[in-house]
Amino acid sequence: MNVRYFAAARAAAGLDEEKFDLADGATLAGLLEAILAVERPEPPAGTPPLARILARSSFLLNEVAVRNGAAVLSADDVVDVLPPFAGG
Repeated sequence: MNVRYFAAARAAAGLDEEKFDLADGATLAGLLEAILAVERPEPPAGTPPLARILARSSFLLNEVAVRNGAAVLSADDVVDVLPPFAGG
């Protein structure tokens, strides 16, 4: 599956997107564990660690909001990581 990072999540992850090959029946929670298992460089100064950003983020699964960590994912899914946004 393809994970796309936005705003602070992009800064903390160090890239715009990345692919994960998880077993059939993987869940959103399992994907988040896999994301956090990747060794990454320190985020830029002022950017929280990726773990803290993920804990506060919203997620889109194939452009539809998903709030349930037990949501089952497929190999061709796209998951967007949307950290809290400010401003207006």
